[in-house]
Amino acid sequence: MPEASLSSSLLQRVVIEHVSPTVDCGAFPIKRCIGERVSVMANIHLDGTDHIAAILNSRLLSHPHWDKTFFTIIDPGKDLWQATLNLESIGTYEFFIEAWVDAFSTWRYKLGRKSNAGQDVEQDLKEGALLLHSAFVHSQGHDLEILQHHHHVITTSNSMTQRLAAANDPDVASIMKRSGNNGFSTKTQMFLISVERKRASIGAWYEFFPRSSGTGTLHSATFQEAEQRLEGIAQMGFDVVYLPPIHPIGRTFRKGSNNNPVAGPGDSGSPWAIGALEGGHTAVHPELGTLSDFHHFVEKAKSLNLEIALDLAYQCAPDHPYVKDHPEWFHHRPDGTIQCAENPPKLYEDIYPINFECEQWEALWNELKQVVLFWIHQDVRIFRVDNPHTKPYRFWEWLIREIRKESPDVIFLAEAFTRPAVMQYLGKIGFSQSYTYFTWRTTQKELTEYVTELTQTVVRDFMRPNFFVNTPDILHEFLQTGGCPAFQLRFILAATLSSNYGIYGPPFELCENQAFPGTEDYVDSEKYQIRQWEWDRPGNIKSLIGDVNRARRENPSLLVNETIRFYSVDNPQLLCYGKTLPDGSNPMLIVVNLDPKNVQSGWIQVPYQEWHLPEQYFVFDLLSNQSYAWKGASNFIKLDPQERVAHLFKVTS
Repeated sequence: MPEASLSSSLLQRVVIEHVSPTVDCGAFPIKRCIGERVSVMANIHLDGTDHIAAILNSRLLSHPHWDKTFFTIIDPGKDLWQATLNLESIGTYEFFIEAWVDAFSTWRYKLGRKSNAGQDVEQDLKEGALLLHSAFVHSQGHDLEILQHHHHVITTSNSMTQRLAAANDPDVASIMKRSGNNGFSTKTQMFLISVERKRASIGAWYEFFPRSSGTGTLHSATFQEAEQRLEGIAQMGFDVVYLPPIHPIGRTFRKGSNNNPVAGPGDSGSPWAIGALEGGHTAVHPELGTLSDFHHFVEKAKSLNLEIALDLAYQCAPDHPYVKDHPEWFHHRPDGTIQCAENPPKLYEDIYPINFECEQWEALWNELKQVVLFWIHQDVRIFRVDNPHTKPYRFWEWLIREIRKESPDVIFLAEAFTRPAVMQYLGKIGFSQSYTYFTWRTTQKELTEYVTELTQTVVRDFMRPNFFVNTPDILHEFLQTGGCPAFQLRFILAATLSSNYGIYGPPFELCENQAFPGTEDYVDSEKYQIRQWEWDRPGNIKSLIGDVNRARRENPSLLVNETIRFYSVDNPQLLCYGKTLPDGSNPMLIVVNLDPKNVQSGWIQVPYQEWHLPEQYFVFDLLSNQSYAWKGASNFIKLDPQERVAHLFKVTS
């Protein structure tokens, strides 16, 4: 039998292992934002003692040329190498690592050892000259001139000192490193980085129902009236205004107030029951105004540095035009009727789920894509996606990819309160942000473990948390029973633990805590009826909200997630944590009383040495405008929730 031929790949001596950061070994992109830097690390090694050269090859997918950055070894004992990639554009970057035996560096090292030992290096110098000569073909211009000159010195000079100096010239070493690939390099697979605009990772969200923005009437407010609320939202320091569905609401099986299955004559119905004779997902509810009125609303928001986010809910009321024009897009029961939404014991007769796997799925998917494109053309660039975990993964993966081909600045927030693996997978396939379990994490242990998981593990590379404190669906028991201090402390936690957070207001800033007993459902929920709010009623926490949002804007370390660290405190009712910028600057220390009813005190441990502070330093509370001189690590804290639920300290020397 003929012998099997050997592959030249057998001469690839360098091994590249454990590349990071990656998601599922490169199956999905990692997430970052424009302006950030990615430190790519890998274990790179080979048999024997030869030296290694390694390059990070990177580019935007749309660019023809590769940028090349050499790795440096940062832990020789672990063969750990690092290279840094600057992300200067929105889009998808790709990168791979290439490494090879650095023959010239190996030769220089051995030459130096022999020379220092007083051994004969004549043959070694000739070997080096051959290496230089072989690089001529890969060099040009000034590089070629340098190589030729040093080759000439090494081969013709009568001075050993000059020959050794030429061999060890750092300029030569740099040129040879760039051109020294011996043709048997090892290359990794391709890895991807999804780079989005800053708003994907930093934002304070405010949710409100435009129809409840009026005064003195229970009829729907218009966009023009809702505009009057934008200035107050901006004054509180928010960045994003999120609107529940603004489309026509179905009349068939419309729900009444408090989710009554039978609507009265004046009941407005749920905005999530989308579609009526007036139109569907690309129409505006006539009671809110016209599409032109919506444009004016968006422009007013822009003038206040606010960005509008719309709800993207792929479901239909029985009156939606899709039901008449495309009945094949829905689930049909054996008796021919269309299946309504169910979550036993709850029944949603006013909503028809869409069948994403129907025979005409391609036409359906393309139509749903057109819905997003329509609102993008109305200058909307943020979408809060309703219940994405109840629709196919592959649909979202396809839709987000297709949308970003045209509009790479679009942000998608996944509203998926479901199992951890599902929430995380939605992040992997493209969602910019994700709702989280923050609402249900209330103890020191729960908060420490959960925030650490989100910010200090591999999860941070694909799932960006958005800490909504409450939603129209969720009024947690903690808020129901803790009074105004509960709202204050939960707000401070959300706004300082996460760079992205949100509130559903005005119920939140007014500390509205009335729920149906044993549930998280608001009494007189805006989901089913128009509410009239006394926007400035006594007891509101608008001032606190404004102070914290101001602190976020003036202290950029509060807008960084990966640097958060939790510090020891001897009272489990207190939570102590800190943040800095990646370079260690702008240290902030936050201490929160997790008990909304009782005074709590304890000794906290401040990492003053880690923050390069002198033994005596100062902390300035941005909430009370008081300054304290502290000394050493152990310092005493006492918080009375009736006066102050937290300290937000700026730490200085």
